[in-house]
Amino acid sequence: MFWIRFKSALVFVPLMLVVSYLGGTVYAILILTALGVGAWEYCRLLKTMGYFVSYPLMLGGVLALLLLRLFFGFAGMDLMLVAVLTASAILSLNRFEKQDAQAVLTFALHISGILYLGWLGGYFFSLRALPNGAWWTMLSLGLVMLVDLGAYAIGLKFGKHKMFPRLSPRKSWEGYAGGVLFGVGFGALFGWVLKPVMPELAVWEGAVLGLVIGVLAPFGDLFVSMLKRIAGVKDSGTLIPGHGGILDRVDTWIWAVMLGYYLAQLFS
Repeated sequence: MFWIRFKSALVFVPLMLVVSYLGGTVYAILILTALGVGAWEYCRLLKTMGYFVSYPLMLGGVLALLLLRLFFGFAGMDLMLVAVLTASAILSLNRFEKQDAQAVLTFALHISGILYLGWLGGYFFSLRALPNGAWWTMLSLGLVMLVDLGAYAIGLKFGKHKMFPRLSPRKSWEGYAGGVLFGVGFGALFGWVLKPVMPELAVWEGAVLGLVIGVLAPFGDLFVSMLKRIAGVKDSGTLIPGHGGILDRVDTWIWAVMLGYYLAQLFS
């Protein structure tokens, strides 16, 4: 399993970094496709739990938020959120009329999925659109990948104290600490090495970026793990050998680009 994951990472990780650097249409298509597939996987997980979910509403809501962020930034986002809330409320009322005892959950589940993948996922575009956004995007994604690597390596070697035994038996506090240390260390290193292309980033700011991503991003992975445990499945999908589905891969990435966006604004 390790070597399958390693081989997939050798292809998928450089591809993501290169496309992030290139930006433009290729980047937009990759993000829209990935998060669109993620929305489908999210729906499937909820259906496996026995809940009613509308694929068209979930996918349409996610893509609408993403496209709005891509072309107009945050402009008009309030109106789009009103539209999403209204559509979800109407669907919930319709389910109630059909004697669905979980009609109120229909509203909550659609809103949560659309915001999680559409709103947070939109930071892939917001971060990339910043001045020097290509490097900020690659830095944020590179750091969260290294945080994942550090947590896996340290946890495998030294992990004894489980973080959430019921939720994710393999994740330990030692691994979590290792991921944070990787984030801080490589963040500081990148702050120094990337000075010619990111003069706005100081070494200590790189360390802070790595610290924040290392501390917070892993909980995105734990959230998706919770969904999978409730659904009784190992992975959200089978698209990426050794990793599972798109949700299994981007669960920490969407948090990394969101955190990277606000810290880039602060540091700049």
